Amino acid sequence: MSEAGVRMQNVLPDSIIPLLEKMAEIQASDLHLKTGVPPVYRVAGELRRTNLPPIPANSRIIERLMEPIIPRGRREVYEEKGGLDFAYNLPNGDRFRINILRSCDQMHAAIRRVKGTIPSFEELRLPPIYKKLAETTVEGIIIVCGVTGCGKSTTQAAMIEHINQTQAVNIISIEDPIEYSFTPKKAIISQRELGLDVQSFADALRGAVRQDPDVIFIGEMRDRDTLVAALQAAETGHLVFCTLHTADCMQSLSRMLEFFPPDQHGFIRSSLANSLKAILAQRLLPAIDPKISRVPACEVLLGEGIVKEKIREGADTDLPEIILGSRESGMQNFTQALVELVEKGLVYTDVAMENAPNREALKGMLQGIKATAQTLVHRVKRTGTS
Repeated sequence: MSEAGVRMQNVLPDSIIPLLEKMAEIQASDLHLKTGVPPVYRVAGELRRTNLPPIPANSRIIERLMEPIIPRGRREVYEEKGGLDFAYNLPNGDRFRINILRSCDQMHAAIRRVKGTIPSFEELRLPPIYKKLAETTVEGIIIVCGVTGCGKSTTQAAMIEHINQTQAVNIISIEDPIEYSFTPKKAIISQRELGLDVQSFADALRGAVRQDPDVIFIGEMRDRDTLVAALQAAETGHLVFCTLHTADCMQSLSRMLEFFPPDQHGFIRSSLANSLKAILAQRLLPAIDPKISRVPACEVLLGEGIVKEKIREGADTDLPEIILGSRESGMQNFTQALVELVEKGLVYTDVAMENAPNREALKGMLQGIKATAQTLVHRVKRTGTS
């Protein structure tokens, strides 16, 4: 945890609002409320304690802070299940995704700040293939994956907003909770929130296909029923966006199969092969420029002919080589993405090394680029031409 704390008035507030407002001021992505420690913010990926006093155990202070913003009728869900997800808006438009959880009979809270405006592909520094994928509503499924806090929701929001701005389509979103609020532009949009508008992703998906959608946006694929409903929607003429909590493209394929017993894997592989448009995995890295804060390293697997064939045959181990050799089509692995970030001066080499899935491969690629550059410089000096 960073030694550089967040300075505030040295007294716990009577309301959660000042703590939420502070997030925009210090550009914090998250706020954590836990007993035994003062409120903690995450800034540029690092946890930073405030100078406020620790929240005493058995004080119910966190419950008092959170109670006014818990949606009506949802407190019972927390009491029954020990956890609850919901969203909250400040009057200035700042939006927050909130999870409250029970820990040793105490309420704790994890609060994610969601920026009011939806950033563009350029602002997010995403590869061009993301925009290309969002420029078609041909049926299929696009999966955005990554660990918690890697920007999956923001990436999907950027893709949905691009469709919203450019295509006359009907978009249905199913989220838990709703994070970004879309304003209909060229598209029309219905956003549904679990617990408020519908009880489960699977139920909402089964209903969505009867609502004349062109695009369906699923906040997260959590179980077998949701995956089956998503694949069925993709196979019946809809473009489906969804997220998975997996680290990379290969883990995404494995995770989807894990939802089913082995005797059903052949059916799921066939369905995925028919429907898959892309798996987009990302990680956020600290940027050199403090104004940027963090930049994504993206792994891209496209549902092209050879990829579909390998998925259908169960030859997943061949996919990394296909990704490595298909850069021209827009595919890339994490190592290639890291090389590009270093080349562009967006991240330091040591940061790239720390996040590399294969440090030797990254080192080899960087050395190869350096050697090529030195050869070109010598050639120019020798011949006097470029």
